[in-house]
Amino acid sequence: MATPFARIRIRQSARWFAAGVAVSLLATAGGAAPAPPPASAAAVATLMQRELPDLNGKEALLLSVEYPPGGASLPHRHDADVFVYVLAGEVVMQVLGQPAVTLKTGDTFYEGPADVHVRSANASSRAPARLLVFMVKDKDRPVSRAVDAPGLGEPR
Repeated sequence: MATPFARIRIRQSARWFAAGVAVSLLATAGGAAPAPPPASAAAVATLMQRELPDLNGKEALLLSVEYPPGGASLPHRHDADVFVYVLAGEVVMQVLGQPAVTLKTGDTFYEGPADVHVRSANASSRAPARLLVFMVKDKDRPVSRAVDAPGLGEPR
């Protein structure tokens, strides 16, 4: 018979497994080979996805993103208009060719369709950071796609 502590460990393991599967599915939406997410990867959840009938071929996404303490994303691009609002904590954001900025709770950030997001990281090693992301993108495009660090801009 399993102890209450064993059940807690199993539930926690199941949650981590489910989170890993969700991040892998999001990362592979564009057809890239699946890769296990790094331990410091952001947890992304789709809050809403809606076709925009007045903008032919476009859709809107509303996402929640949580970076664990010290968490960061690898260089990537969205091929979309991306609007970021910091709900809690502090994050460091940078697109190629621009200086890095540190955003605090209540600050906003914009990425254009041609931007390469070279830095997206929690500024704290002790507290999580939470973002609300609104995105307008082509329906047939992935939410995000990785870029190689050396070329920064070339798809993997």
